[in-house]
Amino acid sequence: MIHEPMRLRICGILATVDELQFAAIRDTLGMNDAACSKHLKTLADCGYVSVSKREADDSRHMVRWYAMTPAGRAAFDAHLAEIKRIAAGIVD
Repeated sequence: MIHEPMRLRICGILATVDELQFAAIRDTLGMNDAACSKHLKTLADCGYVSVSKREADDSRHMVRWYAMTPAGRAAFDAHLAEIKRIAAGIVD
């Protein structure tokens, strides 16, 4: 799941914070709402990202917050380690 470039970028962003609002993820990556939602749903469905909804500061609507789960962090770290291993030319 994480190998897809946009999902890898989402995980990279979420790995640096405790949680992040949907709009911040979308805007940072320059995505439209539909594409961002699709990738986040895919990550959530496989248990790599958790989502919570909370009332916005203006109390008029709900805001979605995303965070990496322990399983997501482990998968992301393992994927990065494999990329580094490949880039270093390490062969099994």
